[in-house]
Amino acid sequence: MAFIPYPARRGHSRFVRGLTLLACSLAIGAAQAQIQPVSPTAAADAVPGMPERVAACIACHGKEGRATPDGYYPRIAGKPETYLFNQLQNFRDGRRQYPMMNYLLGNLSDDYLHKIAAFFANEHPPYPAPAPSDASAAVLERGKQLVTQGIKERQVPACAACHGVALTGVQPAIPGLLGLPRDYINAQLGAWINGVRKARSPDCMAAIVHKLTPEDINAASSWLSAQPVPHNAAPATSPSAPLPLACGSMEQAGVPKQ
Repeated sequence: MAFIPYPARRGHSRFVRGLTLLACSLAIGAAQAQIQPVSPTAAADAVPGMPERVAACIACHGKEGRATPDGYYPRIAGKPETYLFNQLQNFRDGRRQYPMMNYLLGNLSDDYLHKIAAFFANEHPPYPAPAPSDASAAVLERGKQLVTQGIKERQVPACAACHGVALTGVQPAIPGLLGLPRDYINAQLGAWINGVRKARSPDCMAAIVHKLTPEDINAASSWLSAQPVPHNAAPATSPSAPLPLACGSMEQAGVPKQ
């Protein structure tokens, strides 16, 4: 399947997406009484009843944040806490655009977003086996080369240079790339190309993605989505080498380009 920029994606009919959005809307409405802004001066203790308070999240992201089989909503369980916090902030502050997330998070404080991020970072449900790939051997090999070695002639670093040698992420703010559906990976890279998704400046992902062709993106997403997730996969505690680019999200977390 060729790469299709966000928001045009195959495999999700308007009917299915409509039902999904309706379900999320109902869950958000039911959870509004429980998810309330927390004052920055509130006690730092864990919020009681967090499983109930994140009901709106699991309605779309699946039980324990493990993702849903349609490939439209990503797994958030076990991601680095700072990464999850950054994304919640990005949705709240408009750097990422998705109406349901923008609406749900619009009035929540940083303190509350930290609590949501901590909750899902500590969830570790098992990963399912990867879906069978219909990509050709040549496409998968091209994707493997891009992910593990990059494209030197275009100064595109390997995905593994930032996301970890095992591709399971790096603390405190870089997510893993395994266990994600191809459609979701395509959509997010397309969102960066189209300016729908942004990160704190310097936005290293935007700089990289604009050097890729649609064929590059399709190859990388096809190979990544076909890889099994290692048993007991977890983000690396720190980068194994200096990051190839300055990234605003890591700098904010206290990890500047080395």
